[in-house]
Amino acid sequence: MTKQHVRKSFILDTNVILHDSSCIKHFDEHDIIVPITVLEELDHFKKGNQSVNFHAREFVRSLDCLSANKLFNGGVSLGEGKGRLSIKLELAPHPELVHHFPASAKPDHQILNICYHLHKEDTSRLFILVTKDVNLRMKAKAVGLMAENYITDHVKDLGALYTGTRVINDNPFGLIDELHTREEIPANDLDLPPGEPLTANEFIILREANKSALATYHAGENRVHIIHKQKVCGILPRNAEQTFAVHALCNPAVPLVTISGKAGTGKTLLALASALEQRRNYRQIMLARPVVPLSNKDLGFLPGDIQSKIGPYMQPLYDNLAVIRSQFQKQSKMHQKLHDLLEEKKLIIEPLAYIRGRSLVKMYIIIDEAQNLTPHEVKTIITRAGEDTKIVFTGDVHQIDHPYLDSQSNGLSYLIEKMRGQHLYSHITLQKGERSTLSMLASELL
Repeated sequence: MTKQHVRKSFILDTNVILHDSSCIKHFDEHDIIVPITVLEELDHFKKGNQSVNFHAREFVRSLDCLSANKLFNGGVSLGEGKGRLSIKLELAPHPELVHHFPASAKPDHQILNICYHLHKEDTSRLFILVTKDVNLRMKAKAVGLMAENYITDHVKDLGALYTGTRVINDNPFGLIDELHTREEIPANDLDLPPGEPLTANEFIILREANKSALATYHAGENRVHIIHKQKVCGILPRNAEQTFAVHALCNPAVPLVTISGKAGTGKTLLALASALEQRRNYRQIMLARPVVPLSNKDLGFLPGDIQSKIGPYMQPLYDNLAVIRSQFQKQSKMHQKLHDLLEEKKLIIEPLAYIRGRSLVKMYIIIDEAQNLTPHEVKTIITRAGEDTKIVFTGDVHQIDHPYLDSQSNGLSYLIEKMRGQHLYSHITLQKGERSTLSMLASELL
């Protein structure tokens, strides 16, 4: 039997299901095996309002619809052209594993034991463990099992991820002068490489000899509009990318914006300053960030009242607000206005989990550290947006704190790749650090 005709069976780990409850639809014609240990673990997650709780409930419901007492032994068909899904009961520790991975010690070892039994009992097919846990994948490979990450929602090439901007050199003579004079020019006048058309709301740096201009592409008009540097709530952009970011953040025609960049590039500060600059256009400004729990323990496990629990997580947002307030004298009206916005709850800072179930109408929402969200969580947030609401996601796709996400599978990378070219969406990657000379030096050398 050639390798291409070997039948495959994928064994799912709990974290795959908690990441994507619809995962069983993405294995084509191959069979799926769910260890009984996984169902036991899902039972611990069925109560709550977090994303993992939703996925646990949704997956169990989907199993219930499929089952009809057929999930054991041969399993049940997942549909035409699909494989079969079955549940495997816990097995006695395999003699070859018992000294290394006691099956009763932890759920991971029980799952590993089931995989090993299946692998040894049926050599006519490939049994592949699918888990987002790197350690479990290493353990599986150490004992000769095949193990893979769940990559259905992965960004294929992170190096080719959309940056939102391009540089065009050697433009036709007089084009930049014309753009400065008329403030817009036909996009067809640009000297673009073949096969590289402009994307909706893409930002452009035009250069010609000793002249330059910043612009953006309006796809509906097929025209390029000039962009001027704009101060927002006392904060002035310091480079071209920050100027582009402020333009996107203040553009009412673009209700969805993503800003990526490493630490110190000004992502959160510019987003907050732009929101405050437009405060009269929105009912409320909300800053939120995901609280990445340790060992599956949420805020309820931490001591103190709710402010004590979330204080350390939200402090970076308060720090950015303090920077903006420092731009104004203490006796000034604007300094007092920022204080009043907090007191009147027109500006709120809270954990991301607290927006669930809320009506997001006429709000300016900033989601910080969005790289710690799953693609499903990002979708959930955006689909709750009501009329006149603007949502901004900021983060660094290379700085992941979530235990089961990476630079290719996080919600921010996924959003940037999927939304590129949409008229309601704008993205900019900030390249240059502006926090301080010392911060930039440390970022480059350490």
